[in-house]
Amino acid sequence: MSDLPIRLVVLYGGQSAEHDVSCVSAAHVLRALDKSRYEVDPIAITRDGRWVRSPGAVAALTAGPDELPDALESTGAELEARVALEPARVGQQVVVIPILHGPRGEDGSVQGLLELADVPYVGTGVLGSALNMDKVMAKVVAGALGIPQVRHLSVRDTTVAAGPDDGLARRVEAELGWPVFVKPANMGSSVGVSRAGDAEELRTAVATATAFDEWVMIEEAVTAREIEVGVIGNDVARSTVPGEIVPTHEFYDYDDKYLDGAAEMVIPADLPDDVAREARSLAETTYLALRCEGLARVDFFYEEHGRDGGPGRGLLFNEINTLPGFTPYSMFPSMWAASGLPYDELLDEMIRLALARHQHRSKHRHAR
Repeated sequence: MSDLPIRLVVLYGGQSAEHDVSCVSAAHVLRALDKSRYEVDPIAITRDGRWVRSPGAVAALTAGPDELPDALESTGAELEARVALEPARVGQQVVVIPILHGPRGEDGSVQGLLELADVPYVGTGVLGSALNMDKVMAKVVAGALGIPQVRHLSVRDTTVAAGPDDGLARRVEAELGWPVFVKPANMGSSVGVSRAGDAEELRTAVATATAFDEWVMIEEAVTAREIEVGVIGNDVARSTVPGEIVPTHEFYDYDDKYLDGAAEMVIPADLPDDVAREARSLAETTYLALRCEGLARVDFFYEEHGRDGGPGRGLLFNEINTLPGFTPYSMFPSMWAASGLPYDELLDEMIRLALARHQHRSKHRHAR
């Protein structure tokens, strides 16, 4: 093992609609990293896909954590991805923290590049990243494994090119009932999500969603609490106490998350002990089953009562976020802090897990 500090490449920005969210998360990550243990190098991916080293971020990092802005810039001198991932000195270990959200960052694209570069990186691998980014396929796999979830159906943009026909509206009414939520399959942070209460609103919602992705998920609306659990680990999963999001808007949309800042986080969630234990157990099971590694946030709906006033269905899997927001006040690190793992130690553990996974996978041969 080299005595040199680990060269820690913090990738941020990206080409998705969540570019700005990434720049905020990255600033907080840089502020918390132990500079005596890591040689930190912030590298931005611009909205058009160029890799750049921001002189402002580097200068602020050198000046000290108090000089870092609330959000990093994603402009600067362009450099090759290959150069960005190389050790600065002979024998130095490189680890990448991809603080990237959404398509071309969280969907396996960058993870595939890092695999080809043979560089350890924080978070889930190619398969798990792609699977969990695609809400349609994640639901298919979860359903095959018997994981409880809300009723849903999917549609492709090519089938609704001229707008959803009455057949889709009739199918939604028969299989799901009104209202429904319409989401782009490959997007996060509630970007492109709409509520539809009838056929006309469905047309508008599908048009909004297909502006962001070719596949659209249509889900039944449930009267339920939004429960989230943080999970870390590779082959063995560890979970946080559950947290709850209490939105102030009609649903937990982008503005409520990032702009208005009014949504309330309750940690730990006020749940019966048996439900809290079930949430943690189900989160760990789902995390491993859907091929997550390193870290993820597993989201559930908790339906206490059914539409008829009787007992509800309990915990229903919603989605997995393999690269959740990472400001100190984001849900994932906040749940870990409440569970005894503060922000800076959480980052250290994620880096340790990245190195452990890379070492384990390096044992396997890729040729006869």
